[in-house]
Amino acid sequence: MTWESDYSDYFAVRAASLRRLAYGLCGDWHLAEDLTQHAFLQLYRHWKRIEPATLDAYSRRIVVNAFLSDRRLRRREHVVSQPPDRATPEPATGPELDIRAALTQLPPRQRALIVLRHLEDISVAEAAALLGITEGTVKSQTARGLDKLRAALAVPVMRGE
Repeated sequence: MTWESDYSDYFAVRAASLRRLAYGLCGDWHLAEDLTQHAFLQLYRHWKRIEPATLDAYSRRIVVNAFLSDRRLRRREHVVSQPPDRATPEPATGPELDIRAALTQLPPRQRALIVLRHLEDISVAEAAALLGITEGTVKSQTARGLDKLRAALAVPVMRGE
C-alpha cells in the first residue's frame, strides 16, 4: 500500500465523523465542511510524519484548533451599515435545535469541551491532551458549560445523587 491509498482510506472512514465533530462545534454545516476540508488538507500535508497511533487525536485537534481560530477571527469582524446580501436562515424549532442554540451561547472552549466529551465521547485525559490544558480545567469548564446549557434549556439540576 502507498501512503496515498492509506490517506484515501482514512478519509473514507473518518470524514463523516470529523464533519459531525465540526458541526457540533460550530452549528453550521457549511463552516463544518470548511473545517473538515482544512483538517484533511493539513493531514495530507503532514501524512508521512503522523504516527498512526495518534492519527485520530491529531485529526480532532486540527478541527478543534481550526474552530477556535475561526472564533477568534470572527470576533475581529467589523459591523458595516450595509451588510452584503445573505440567505436568511430558517427559524429553529424542535428540542435538538434548542440545544444547538444553547450551545452557540457557550464560550468556544466550553463548547468544544462539551462536544468532545459528550458527543465524541472523549475521555477527560484525551480532551486535556487535545486542547493542551489540564484535566482539572477540562472538568471545571465542562461542568460550567453543562450548567449554562441546563440554565438555557431550563433543565433542573439534580445534585447529590
